[in-house]
Amino acid sequence: MKTYAKPPAKEWDHDASTTARAGADPLLEVRHVAKRFGGREVLRDISLDVASGEFLTILGESGSGKTTLLRLIAGFEQPSNGEIWMSGERLDTQPPYRRRVNTVFQSYALFPHLTVAENVAYGMRVQGVPRAEIPPRVAEALAMVKMSASAETPPARLSGGMQQRVALARALVNRPKLLLLDEPLSALDANLRRQMQTELKALQREIGITFLFVTHDQDEAMALSDRIALLRAGALEQIASPREIYNSPTSAYTAQFIGQTNLLTAQVSGGTARAGCLLWPCAAPEGPATFSLRPEHIRLVDGASGGNPASCRFRAKLENQTFCGSTDMLEIVSPDGQHLRVRVPSRGILEDEVDLEFSAKDCVRLRDAGSS
Repeated sequence: MKTYAKPPAKEWDHDASTTARAGADPLLEVRHVAKRFGGREVLRDISLDVASGEFLTILGESGSGKTTLLRLIAGFEQPSNGEIWMSGERLDTQPPYRRRVNTVFQSYALFPHLTVAENVAYGMRVQGVPRAEIPPRVAEALAMVKMSASAETPPARLSGGMQQRVALARALVNRPKLLLLDEPLSALDANLRRQMQTELKALQREIGITFLFVTHDQDEAMALSDRIALLRAGALEQIASPREIYNSPTSAYTAQFIGQTNLLTAQVSGGTARAGCLLWPCAAPEGPATFSLRPEHIRLVDGASGGNPASCRFRAKLENQTFCGSTDMLEIVSPDGQHLRVRVPSRGILEDEVDLEFSAKDCVRLRDAGSS
């Protein structure tokens, strides 16, 4: 029986380029990439850069093209148009085994007849890595994911979270420049999923390898990412940091997909925006406009008179109040029939009518409805 002793602690041996951050040349460049399957266009003119050491999440609903983009980068598919570059070299012309890219799949695809250590070692054996080099590299990878004690255990005896760690170790042991993760946490229960999100982000920061993560879960994307690239029907809708994409969505689709929002269809005139009975100061160009107003930006107030001139204060009918622990979600109807959602700190059962207020600065103007 082989033994894989845990090696002395040392710095992860990766290229200096993987520690570069924003401002340097990007590690990965996707240039005007399109992909068609027969007559169906799955990806349309995708261009994005990924910095060395970045955690970038490709977010989108089912059928948006996010897994196809990952497969193009991995080399499992070829683009119909465009180019993919990594570290200044053309990537899409190389076969998968020549790319310093590894993938962790949704199904961990561990060999049931091999031990944990043998699963991690398998790829190196196939690649012809010298035999003496394999055990210390396996031990190092298992130590990273806190699985050293299970080196001789068959995968079937491990929990889902432990199997996920083994799949990560198997990918990391080959020392890739870029790690692709295709919804690797989707099979886990909610509590374990949250735990693994924390561990995954900590691991990525520790080793400094670039992670390209695919998910349809907006909360997961917000928790893990340095930046989020939101795909919609094969096109890039918006790419930004989690805070920016939440606080400053550029389209109605982004505002509705990332979190919850109220869309206000307004007319801007004379420095004022009017959406039915709701009026607030607005410096946007005059004409029709759509605004995003997050539920948590609407506040309960005492009395409908007075207030800040930079705010909109109004009275509304309370249709429903849902207890959510530390907050309540309110469904209200304004005097002119607009239905809005409001999230407020929990404070007991409210009256049938409530007084509310929101600040003009919290109304984010979106692209025209026709392009949203």
